[in-house]
Amino acid sequence: MKTTKSLFQAGVLGLSLLATSVMAAVPAAEADKLGKSLTPMGAEMAGNADGSIPAWKPLPKNAGSVDGKGFLSDPYASEKPLFTITAQNVDQYKDKLAPGQYAMFKRYPETFKMPVFPSHRGATVPDAVFASIKKNATSTNLVSGGNGLENFETAVPFPIPKTGTEVIWNHITRYRGGSVTRLVTQATPQPNGSFSLVYFQDQFVFRDKMKDYDPANPGNILFYFKQKVTAPARLAGGVLLVHETLDQVKEPRSAWVYNAGQRRVRRAPQVSYDGPGTAADGLRTSDNLDMYNGAPDRYDWKLEGKKEMYIASDSYKLDSPQLKYADIIKAGHINQDLTRYELRRVWHVVATLKEGQRHIYAKRDFYIDEDTWQAAVIDHYDGRNQLWRVAEAHSQNYYNVQVPWYTLETLYDLQSGRYLALGMKNEEKSAYDFGFTATTGDFTPAALRQEGVR
Repeated sequence: MKTTKSLFQAGVLGLSLLATSVMAAVPAAEADKLGKSLTPMGAEMAGNADGSIPAWKPLPKNAGSVDGKGFLSDPYASEKPLFTITAQNVDQYKDKLAPGQYAMFKRYPETFKMPVFPSHRGATVPDAVFASIKKNATSTNLVSGGNGLENFETAVPFPIPKTGTEVIWNHITRYRGGSVTRLVTQATPQPNGSFSLVYFQDQFVFRDKMKDYDPANPGNILFYFKQKVTAPARLAGGVLLVHETLDQVKEPRSAWVYNAGQRRVRRAPQVSYDGPGTAADGLRTSDNLDMYNGAPDRYDWKLEGKKEMYIASDSYKLDSPQLKYADIIKAGHINQDLTRYELRRVWHVVATLKEGQRHIYAKRDFYIDEDTWQAAVIDHYDGRNQLWRVAEAHSQNYYNVQVPWYTLETLYDLQSGRYLALGMKNEEKSAYDFGFTATTGDFTPAALRQEGVR
């Protein structure tokens, strides 16, 4: 009888521990901090003690002008750097840098620099999105051992996170306008700086922005993504289609590619994890896109806490339509004279490859901006635990539509001396076009061939 009782108690305890590991919603009293001591996104409302990080002050929609192509003016254009970090003084600031950032100064001591400007915390999203985030705080839970979500709405399931898994889900699901079409370029320069460009035409739509979305039956889809290569000629006409799922363990991501030369559509299971990134010359994996994307199931995620750190922010200058791509792409790294860094608070999460799982990155260190849930820096380590690649995102607030997002993503290979720069649109005919509408029929394999005309 005692044995039976003990087994029953052990079972209850096991179920309790299991429930604790997958539940993530916070009590209503804690969620009530959102919009008070915490911003509606979950960041600390107040600045830091010495004022070098200010209190949150969202940018208004009319913070600057918008030109005929949709490019935004820089609301901070008149500001000068407070100081510039160089290889000569970097040790003075090492405690506020990621190891990968520090390594860039050692790898390129003559050219790598960080101009540090006054900090601004202007990122905001529409009120309806803030309302969904607050609802998520008390209702969204982790499922499938942390690899999926239930009762999730719109963006940011865990504005008051307790674990590294929750923080990474906030990055994966963060608000990016709901839908967008964009024309962007990708460069993979040689060590001497010579480069050619790949041109992409992207369509990106979260499920609740689809015309035929049924909130009563949301399904397992998170968003739809379609990417067409328009140049160079040898690659033009190829199209990638992705159906991103909320629970990729229960239902893996579905992906297809249209090969223009063969005029056929085929499944693309390699478009995930460490499969090769599109036309990236081996310099990024599939899950390097958007700094990090996809199922979190191959890693253990440890939340190290928050820290103050210099990250690339308010990168309007880098997005200027007055620039040519050759002004940005230089040997070793992008033109750091065009960059802007600010002191911010970031969440630090360490991802370690699980026993028995495979990935070319054995460990990743994530530094995620508290105001936007965007990954700002990610350090990538190889199987020898050697720092290999450093990802750095240059972000801006698309204030006219209240969307925080990236201006440019970079991924530096410290071993080869090469890098990838993705997202430049300076010379294109238009900037991002938010508000794109579509139906699920526009994102089917049958629709791919129509996209694949050279």
